[in-house]
Amino acid sequence: MFYQIFPQVLFTVMIMSCVSASTDAPSFSDTERSNRAGVTVDNNETNIANTNALSVSSIEGNEWKLIEVNIDGNDTRFSRNTLPTEPGNFFTLNFDAQNISGVGVPNRYSAPYTISDNKISIMLIRSTMMASFFQPENLTEQNFFIYMQNAHEWKLANDKLELLSKTSNGREVRLVFSL
Repeated sequence: MFYQIFPQVLFTVMIMSCVSASTDAPSFSDTERSNRAGVTVDNNETNIANTNALSVSSIEGNEWKLIEVNIDGNDTRFSRNTLPTEPGNFFTLNFDAQNISGVGVPNRYSAPYTISDNKISIMLIRSTMMASFFQPENLTEQNFFIYMQNAHEWKLANDKLELLSKTSNGREVRLVFSL
């Protein structure tokens, strides 16, 4: 009996993990996605263009771990420091000359990207489709992929990599990675 039901339950869990979405998850149309590279962020506290002193090659060849996700600068959606225990290697980011790659929760992903000065454009993310029994509170893997794919600016400061994105309702998303 178990062998007859288990595949159906596993399939349902996999489909549900792909379908669930947060109300803050960005959902850009193809037109908005193609235009997003021209978006600028006006933030008086941080001038992204001037703080990007290191070159693109300084982020390549390293595995970056997501340590924090903020919405509008004060709404922390994810903080690695508040997890009760770290269940493993998740929400990572690697750069090579043409692609980003890493691990979500638990799926591996990759995508082509372009980067220049302080602008970044991450194309459609491809990932495996494994079911997960762990999702950090307030940040699903699907939202992580969406925020990554909608990143439009980057900076490297104090040994931290920051990617800026926006939600569908215009809220700023800041993803902070550390080595």
